Amino acid sequence: MKSMKIDGYKFVRVDENGHFFYQVFLGRDSEGKQHFKKARKDAKGLPFRSPKEAENEAMRVKVQYMHTHAKDLRRMSYGTFMRQDFLPKYRGDVEASTFSTHKRTFMLAIDRFDLKQLDSISVRDCEEYRTWLITKSGFSQDYANICYVAFRQSLGYAEHLGLLTYNVAMKTKAIPKGKAVANYWTKAEFEKVLSQVSIKGFYERCIYVMLLFYYRTGVRVSEGFALTWDDIDLVNHKARIFHTLDYKNKHDYRIKPYTKTRAGKRVITLDDELAQILKDWRQVQLGHGVKKFVLSYDGRPMIKSTLNNVLQKYADLAGVPHVNGRGLRHSHASYLIAELGADVLTVSKRLGHSSPAVTLRYYAHMFDRNDELIADKMVGSMDLTPAKKSQINFNGNQIIPFSKVI
Repeated sequence: MKSMKIDGYKFVRVDENGHFFYQVFLGRDSEGKQHFKKARKDAKGLPFRSPKEAENEAMRVKVQYMHTHAKDLRRMSYGTFMRQDFLPKYRGDVEASTFSTHKRTFMLAIDRFDLKQLDSISVRDCEEYRTWLITKSGFSQDYANICYVAFRQSLGYAEHLGLLTYNVAMKTKAIPKGKAVANYWTKAEFEKVLSQVSIKGFYERCIYVMLLFYYRTGVRVSEGFALTWDDIDLVNHKARIFHTLDYKNKHDYRIKPYTKTRAGKRVITLDDELAQILKDWRQVQLGHGVKKFVLSYDGRPMIKSTLNNVLQKYADLAGVPHVNGRGLRHSHASYLIAELGADVLTVSKRLGHSSPAVTLRYYAHMFDRNDELIADKMVGSMDLTPAKKSQINFNGNQIIPFSKVI
């Protein structure tokens, strides 16, 4: 018999005859066995007359089960829950690269609470973990925030499964994110770096094109490495940023058909200078048998570690501060704002941010420089000639000539 969920009710469904019933996950016992309950009648044996009645009964049954099996639930440790329930579920919910990146944050919590019984984790325990992350872990405030969010998320899932009556970590304050500080190269610094790169050799010419492309487009590292020549329109000077690269090694990688965010999928305009450099680079690549990837010297995509090594090496040669791949993206934003006077909406769209608010979080301090540009543009922008004589009859002191005012 077919059934469908009812909006606003977590556990209730209605069958094709219009009859209400609930189906609720009660939790797991100490051996990990799942327990569900499904019913069409309440405790008195009466059919449900509304979805609200069915939902109330489902909650009553769930709470009753929690009280009855409290001893079993207490036997499950945090570590067992994480390895048995949370991590397999999280692995299935996210990209492999995301799981690999975030797994460490969950392992930190497991190291701290491994053998502690789930329902014995207290608000005090959470506060102590929070304090350790902020003060003694050695992590940046942003990373401490990520770790504590991950811990809260894990206990939230335990609550969802019925292993906890409530998420105690939510009774503590979140760790505030640190102020976003964007390390970047100014135009003058980037020019120093570029002047250290020779284009006479094939490999170093690839480096030259790569650095210039990132600086003049602001694409994310994985977006740039995923670019193929099918994404580049050298006639109309456009680049389609539709993909990202999921890279494990030179022989194990794939181009994902999406970007970091929905707004990240975009088409950006290439300036005439960059377009010509890309045209020339395309011919050089073909002469070396490289046909697919834009930023490649061997037919396969380049990797993040190579980019970072290149950035460090040429920064040292140029005598400028070190930046990483993300720093090139910040450098592009600085170039748009400080050198070209771009507005926040233009910068946001070019970078593929989900909203201008994200752009301002990172670059609000740079837009202050536009104030000077605007002030300079005001000079000579309008006719400031006053009237030769007053057109209004004033009374009293208002008619005293300016030259006689002391």
